[in-house]
Amino acid sequence: MIPARWLTISLLLLVLTACAAPPAMPIAPSSPMPTPTEIHMHPTPTPGGPKALVVRDPADVPPPIRRTEPTTVEVTLTVREGVAELADGVTFPFWTFDGTVPGPLIRVMEGDTVVLHLVNPPENHVSHNIDLHAVTGPGGGATVTTVAPGETKTLTFKALKAGAYIYHCAYPPAPLHIGMGMYGIIVVEPKGGLPPVDREFYVVQGEWYTSLPFGQPGLASFDSAKAQAERPEYFTFNGHVKALTDLHPLKARTGERIRIFFGVGGPNVGSNFHIIGEIFDRVYTGSPDTFVANEETVYVPPGSAAIFEFVTEVPGRYVLVDHALWRMMRGLAGYLEVEGPGRPDLFQGVPSTGSGH
Repeated sequence: MIPARWLTISLLLLVLTACAAPPAMPIAPSSPMPTPTEIHMHPTPTPGGPKALVVRDPADVPPPIRRTEPTTVEVTLTVREGVAELADGVTFPFWTFDGTVPGPLIRVMEGDTVVLHLVNPPENHVSHNIDLHAVTGPGGGATVTTVAPGETKTLTFKALKAGAYIYHCAYPPAPLHIGMGMYGIIVVEPKGGLPPVDREFYVVQGEWYTSLPFGQPGLASFDSAKAQAERPEYFTFNGHVKALTDLHPLKARTGERIRIFFGVGGPNVGSNFHIIGEIFDRVYTGSPDTFVANEETVYVPPGSAAIFEFVTEVPGRYVLVDHALWRMMRGLAGYLEVEGPGRPDLFQGVPSTGSGH
């Protein structure tokens, strides 16, 4: 006898692959926050109206750096608080950088002077700040960027070491702010930039501690008891169960070299990142000067980022997963859709249904 919960999970996965969602809309403003442990915010999207989403398009990546001399780079991040959709029929009171999860990918070069402005609009209800793991200095910048609603603070720092790094809000309690969606990646390219590739993507994994159990529709709040017990209800790439499946699947053609800037916002759970049917040619977990070759699955801890490169040689659909695979049953999956001529010299066979991939 198949347990009822497994049948429910199977139906949810079928819906995940079959249903399309509307274009992303700005997140709806939220109401005042009563306490950090039980956060209820009023949804404003009207029934039948456009859905508010915080999804970050993985193809939304700043252009590569081609200069060879350091310069001064100005960055402005605006905190957005509001209710948006986490899964079909499930809304959540997100806190974000620039209205998306993850926040924007920040791209600078080793040696650059970065002037970062953090804006907390007056309509928000909570203080925030930013800790950038690429910063050398107290709190990664959090000690000088705490902003109450209506304030703006500025941090100036030198980007000393090349690599991909997480940034996140660190205002107390930091895991609450991270758990509400406040994280992203800053890439510090080496002088002269990274080697050219054909396509770049931006993917960040996170987990969600909702008061409502997985799959139950309604307005969920943040559940601190589940967070402290490290029992998330949802896992997502880029802020929504369908972010990288129905909404914004990664797209490429055969023969292209792909680069993925991948991170884990957390706050608690790392990722065993894997693309089913691909082998990573190069994985950079620290300096872009060194890499590990021919990796299948790579662990990325919470609060960390890495760079993955590979060539798409055979057309078809490839599934992005955390290879702790039960997390797929809680919403975590993405698609890489590769088009182009077949390669029978590399792969051939008759496709079957129900393969699971």
